[in-house]
Amino acid sequence: MARSNVPSTIPALGTDASLNRYLSEIRKFPLLTPEQEYMLAKRYQEHQDSEAAAQLVTSHLRLVAKIAMGYRGYGLPVSELISEGNIGLMQGVKKFEPDRGFRLATYAMWWIRASIQEFILRSWSLVKMGTTAAQKKLFFNLRRMKNNIEAFEDGDLHPDDVTKIATHLGVSEDDVVSMNRRMAMGGDTSLNVSMNEDGEGQWQDWLADEGPLQDTVVAEAQEADVRHDMLSSALDDLNDRERHILTERRLAEDPKTLEELSQVYGVSRERVRQIEVRAFEKLQRAMMRIAGERRLLPTG
Repeated sequence: MARSNVPSTIPALGTDASLNRYLSEIRKFPLLTPEQEYMLAKRYQEHQDSEAAAQLVTSHLRLVAKIAMGYRGYGLPVSELISEGNIGLMQGVKKFEPDRGFRLATYAMWWIRASIQEFILRSWSLVKMGTTAAQKKLFFNLRRMKNNIEAFEDGDLHPDDVTKIATHLGVSEDDVVSMNRRMAMGGDTSLNVSMNEDGEGQWQDWLADEGPLQDTVVAEAQEADVRHDMLSSALDDLNDRERHILTERRLAEDPKTLEELSQVYGVSRERVRQIEVRAFEKLQRAMMRIAGERRLLPTG
C-alpha cells in the first residue's frame, strides 16, 4: 500500500472558534478503499500496529464530525461533541473484526453515537446513567418528534401531542411531559461562556462542585465500557439477519418500522416481529451467560 504524505495524527481540536480549521484539516486524510481498510484492520488486529490503527482512525474523522453535528441542538460545544465521538471511534477501531465482512464505518458508527450520547447525558444531568433505554430514546428524539408534529410552543405540550409522542416512542405520557419541561428549563447555555468581555473567568468557576467523587465517575465510565463490550460480544450469538433487525429496531437512533424491514427481507411484518423477538431473547441469554462467565474470572 502506498503511504500517504498527510499526517497520521489527529489534528488539535480546541474551541468552536477553531472548528473550521479542524474540519479543513481532517479533509486532508484520504478515504480508504475496502481493500486498504481490510489490510490495515488485519495489521492492527494481528500485530497491534499503531500506525495502521492511526490510519483507520484518521480516515473516519469526517464521519465523527458529521454525526456530532447532528447533536448540536443540545447546547454543548461542537468541538467537545467531536472529541467524544473521536473517543468512540477509537474504541470501534480497537474492537473491529474485519473478517466479519462489513465496513468499519458501519461498526464504528454505533460506538461514535454511544460515546456522544453518554457525554450529552452526563453534561445535561437530566437522565442518570442507569436509566432505561426508553428514557434515553425519549431524550434524544423529543425535539425531532416535536418538529415532526409542529409543536413549537415553549410551554407544556398539548395533550394530543403528548399522546402522539408517548405512543410513538413507547414511553409514558408523564415521562414526555417531565422531559419536555426539563429540556425547556435549559441546558442550552454553556458554562464555558466568559463572564466579561475580557474573556477572563467562566461561569463554571463560580459553581460549587456538587457532583459525584472522581472515583465514582471513573467507576461509572468503566461500567459503561463493560456494558458496551458485553453487548458487542452478545451480538455475535445472532446471525446476520437477526443482528440487523434487532439493531434497526431496538438499538438505532431512529428505529425502522416492521413494514420497512419486511420490504428489505421480502417477508411479512409478523415474520420480522418474530425474528426481532427471537433475536432479543437470544441476546438476553448471551448477556446473562457473558455476565456469569466474567464473574467467574479471577481478579487481580
